[in-house]
Amino acid sequence: MAHFDTEYQRLEASYSDSPPGEENLLVHVPEGSKSPWHHIENLDLFFQRVYNLHQKNGFTCMLLGEIFELVQLVFVVAFTVFLANCVDYDILFANKFVNHTDSLKVTLPDAFLPVDVCSARIRDSVPVIFILVISGVFWLHRLVKFIYNICCYWEIRSFYINALKISMADLPYFTWQEVQARIVEIQKEHQICIHKKELSELDIYHRILRFKNYMVAMVNKSLLPVRFRLPVLGDTVFYTRGLKYNFELIFFWGPGSLFENEWSLKSEYKRGGNRLELADRLSSRILWIGIANLLLCPVILIWQILYAFFSYTEVIKREPGSLGARCWSLYGRFYLRHFNELDHELMSRLSKGYKASSKYMNCFMSPLLTVVAKNVAFFAGSILAVLIALTIYDEDVLAVEHVLSSITLLGVCITVCRSFIPDKHMVFCPEQLLKVILAHIHYMPDHWQGNAHRYETRDEFAQLFQYKAVFILEELLSPVITPFILIFCLRRKSLEIIDFFRNFTVDVVGVGDTCSFAQMDVRQHGHPAWMSAGKTEASIYQQAEDGKTELSLMHFAITNPHWQPPRESTHFISLLKEKVHRDAAVGQQGIIAENAGFTSTHSLHNDSEPRSLIANLLMGPPSLASLHLGREGSINHVSIGVSEGASALRSLSPVSTSLHLRGSYPSARLPRSDHPAVVAGRGMAGSGTDARTISSGSSAWEGQLTSMILSEYASTEMSIHALYMHEMHKQQSRGELSRHTWHRQESDESSESVNEDVEAARNFPRSSTFPCTTTSHQEGAAAQQSGSQRRQGGTSDPSSGSFRVQRTPRMAMGGWSEENQTSRHHDPVPEEGSEDELPPHIHKVT
Repeated sequence: MAHFDTEYQRLEASYSDSPPGEENLLVHVPEGSKSPWHHIENLDLFFQRVYNLHQKNGFTCMLLGEIFELVQLVFVVAFTVFLANCVDYDILFANKFVNHTDSLKVTLPDAFLPVDVCSARIRDSVPVIFILVISGVFWLHRLVKFIYNICCYWEIRSFYINALKISMADLPYFTWQEVQARIVEIQKEHQICIHKKELSELDIYHRILRFKNYMVAMVNKSLLPVRFRLPVLGDTVFYTRGLKYNFELIFFWGPGSLFENEWSLKSEYKRGGNRLELADRLSSRILWIGIANLLLCPVILIWQILYAFFSYTEVIKREPGSLGARCWSLYGRFYLRHFNELDHELMSRLSKGYKASSKYMNCFMSPLLTVVAKNVAFFAGSILAVLIALTIYDEDVLAVEHVLSSITLLGVCITVCRSFIPDKHMVFCPEQLLKVILAHIHYMPDHWQGNAHRYETRDEFAQLFQYKAVFILEELLSPVITPFILIFCLRRKSLEIIDFFRNFTVDVVGVGDTCSFAQMDVRQHGHPAWMSAGKTEASIYQQAEDGKTELSLMHFAITNPHWQPPRESTHFISLLKEKVHRDAAVGQQGIIAENAGFTSTHSLHNDSEPRSLIANLLMGPPSLASLHLGREGSINHVSIGVSEGASALRSLSPVSTSLHLRGSYPSARLPRSDHPAVVAGRGMAGSGTDARTISSGSSAWEGQLTSMILSEYASTEMSIHALYMHEMHKQQSRGELSRHTWHRQESDESSESVNEDVEAARNFPRSSTFPCTTTSHQEGAAAQQSGSQRRQGGTSDPSSGSFRVQRTPRMAMGGWSEENQTSRHHDPVPEEGSEDELPPHIHKVT
């Protein structure tokens, strides 16, 4: 089996954020002038705590949250033991009479057993003693961790107040970009990192998201065993918090993990000579962790059941339809996450797409199920109405056995039935809704476009946007299923995991070992089908799927406008901006002139409010035209969509934005550009400066309002960029042999035939459901790549209309075959998956 063999490398100059000549700089500061935050050894934990304290809205809120978590654990265990051993249920259910001398009424304390009887039952129960011991040890561990964290966060509190000059009372009104700007500024004074004179935004993101970037990359390359084909359920994704915790335990922070500390990969994993030995060692370690999970399964399962019962019972009673609500699955959060995207940025983006996603899923109501639900709701409602009327007439009806229970169950039944009855005013427009969703989530498989009305597309999207009830059920089953996934699935990928960490880890000056995908370098990890043709040297194995490198680069540059990208990334952004202006000009001069009815949609040039921009872009003829992709002239429709997106981006020019802000939001006073707390940004769609993040100013509320407005414009700019880049990708893919990336093949057995004839290539399916309907294309000779063992996955030139495609057989995740090998194409499998508890020494960021 061939493998992609590269050695661990120190980051090249094009990656580095260091100024020229400072790559190996060690800053010397006189002893007397050192600040308390000079040369922080573990900057990863430090920046994670700084971010965590900001997201928890200050020290007091974080302290109370930690205390209540300890109290909650004690309450769950104590209350469960009390219910199991100290309650006489015969008295509670009126199966046994109680002799009262003063009253005939049975009270709640009558059902409680005496203290001596309760304690004796607890002492005589071995399972209860075992659970109490395990719970006590775990609680003591949490208590020690709590005390340690409080001491650490007290130092972070002091850092905010003394170094960043932000009080705890004002912290909730500061955006993270403002806090980050002050951290970058004080580096010159305090020398937090002694290896660099200046910190960049990317340095901070790398340290906060070091391990999460690896996880995002492994999900993107389909390395983690989270997709399965089950006999009855079919294609399924299983990715829970417990499984994710075990992945991180094995890879990053557990005993014997691949990292020796938070910022450095162990030296033996940086060399390829002993990869087989390291894979055997990792396989053995995974086996023992799987066995440990299997032994602890009963305890963890009981805890999961109890916690879910106490957490969701009251919610279900108050809102029975809450289980029918949907949430973004854990797999969905990783599949849709950009490289270097913080938790609050991800949640903000997904929250904006929640309503459109819910509407899209509600479009697919079964007519048969709707008829059944309407009639069941009618019968249940009739019985419930009679019982309620009798109760109003005489409250003694409630004393009849099971009447109250019947009323409750009938109410739940009616609520469940209503969830299957669609809104009579709802219009079926799945393609439109899917484009609205794409504007916020930024990632979507190619074969979804034009097939939004299909149940297969809906089922695949449900893997990203699952029912809350399914999420709870998966978490309850996780303690049972996780050990088997570790033992029988993850162990087989040990060699691929070893190769992945060696091939995709680079040493960044002043940061340490990071995932190379997180550098967002289009030259190293760009995809030719995502506007990187001619600018990337990546083989198919090195390419990030779904355009993640390009979209992540644009997202980070828009979110952090002061960041100076490497040369190749700057060139990519510049070319994209030029193409935006060129396509916008074409759209204005050509298409709009031919279609007078289309002119009204370009009112977005006069109304650049973010929601109006996206609404005009999505509701114009381009989106509607996308419904008819099979007709003649469909290429022109795509061109219209590209021109519309380019025009929308041009309308977000800094001048129009600032004028609109001043005109529409008089209360939001923009600070002067020379204000020291202002973080000015360079607009991605044009020249000039555009303030993205600002100081809270004289009024905390005014500052927060203005920051929200500017953040909304940045979010809108990224949404339109995502739509524009997807339209360009769709236009470019029409002339290429499409390589389906949603159903990515299992790496240990998937590959594609090299010697396929042209006719078979035209009928190559994108998935098991949707055939590929690409137009005829030209196949050119494979481009020669510089450097050893690099193979171009396909290049194109949209301006000339010619495309060159090269097929490469896919091998195990250890690499892509460099020989002309043929292999079978097996059935594709789709993917799926809330942020959760991180490892004990890495704190949760919300």
